[in-house]
Amino acid sequence: MFLPTDLWGQVLYVFILSSLRYVILAGLAFLLFYVIFKNRHLFAKIQDRWPSRADYGREIFYSFITFIIFAATPLVLRNPHIRPYTTIYTDVHQHGMFYFWFIFPVMIIMHDTYFYWAHRLMHHPKLFSFFHVVHHKSTNPSPWASFAFQPTEAFIESAIIYVFAFTIPIHFIHLFSFLIFMTLYNVYGHLGFEIMPKRFNRHWLFKYFNTSVNHNMHHQYFKGNYGLYFTWWDRMMSTLNKEYDARFEKVSDDTIRLRKTK
Repeated sequence: MFLPTDLWGQVLYVFILSSLRYVILAGLAFLLFYVIFKNRHLFAKIQDRWPSRADYGREIFYSFITFIIFAATPLVLRNPHIRPYTTIYTDVHQHGMFYFWFIFPVMIIMHDTYFYWAHRLMHHPKLFSFFHVVHHKSTNPSPWASFAFQPTEAFIESAIIYVFAFTIPIHFIHLFSFLIFMTLYNVYGHLGFEIMPKRFNRHWLFKYFNTSVNHNMHHQYFKGNYGLYFTWWDRMMSTLNKEYDARFEKVSDDTIRLRKTK
């Protein structure tokens, strides 16, 4: 994987890579669901109304501010006084191939745990306006909202990279793969449409996976449904919105009815 050798080249590289991930993945989702197939009745919108152009503009603006802050990670992790204490490694065989493949799902579980508790803490009344209010201006989110954080929250969100870098051995491929996966799931969570099949929320395994309906309800009601990839923390801590299953099933039924009327 190409990585510039100079520090500021790496900062620029991270910013460009973050921006491209967002523009390509969020942009493709927006193009498909909000432009090309907007009136094709393939999926029912979770909330009937559509965001305004001002919403899209705000979401895109704050997302690029977020990527500037994300790009600062090399300044910390590549600092010669800090780099020796990180767990980042460069030879994929250093810890064996079993570890190389096994650690990725561990990173996802770590991030989900970090996100749940940081997210829930940012909803504390004394912290909300300082950290999280910008993201919740998108009460009816679009894919562009996936990284629309105010700078203080962007620092919190980027800190998961530091958690990885000081706790578990990780390769740059792990970080790259993680960022792609995280972006994909974030875009899905803010899609405004549910693409998972009917009764996905009732399946013995898949009910523990977060859905677009689940996160959309968090944006609409400002409480509950704090998880990112999974619902298990919300279920364990009784913060899952009690109307979640009914809402998921209503959206699924609305989608089926739409397709029948085409």
